Amino acid sequence: MTERQEQILDFIREFQREKGVPPSSREIQRRFRLASQSTVIGHLRALANKGQIEQLAGRTWGLRASAVQAQLFEMPVFGSIPAGLPAMQEQTPDETLAINPSVFGVRRRGPHQVWALRVHGDSMVGAHILDGDLAVLERREPRDGDIIAALVDETTTTLKRLVHVRGRAVLRAANRRYRDIVPEHRLESQGVLVGLIRRGVTLAG
Repeated sequence: MTERQEQILDFIREFQREKGVPPSSREIQRRFRLASQSTVIGHLRALANKGQIEQLAGRTWGLRASAVQAQLFEMPVFGSIPAGLPAMQEQTPDETLAINPSVFGVRRRGPHQVWALRVHGDSMVGAHILDGDLAVLERREPRDGDIIAALVDETTTTLKRLVHVRGRAVLRAANRRYRDIVPEHRLESQGVLVGLIRRGVTLAG
């Protein structure tokens, strides 16, 4: 698949998941600002030839309900993580949530790639992360400026922004009441924030 076809396929999946019906070709055209309907149809036919979508009733192109459901997987929610001072982190899942990882821009799926932690505290309010939010995390190498679930000195876990000061990794809050956390021995990223779930609202990163 081309990059554009992957984008259109992701759009169709999410549109169907949210609205229960696939988008029209004109909705796809508007979403991607494509020059003509023939360009849209060309992409849709290419996706159909690759077995990704099919023409449904009403001449729309989309996925059957069973295929949409297959995009979901059970994401584990691991206790709570402090967005304040570090505290010991429980590792036993509290619950699982059925999500589609592509909502958060994640293509790999599975409990070892994507999971959530419940936020506790107010140190990340400046980054719009509130007490009670579910922080959705992906296992990958963090970049400078990423918000990460960090294991500090092999004992405590906290949710902070990773920055580098004079070549040294530092964890920084998004609230001036909290000081930077400078690990004494070791800093390990357990996951990079890719989005939030807040009381029925999904916020992609």
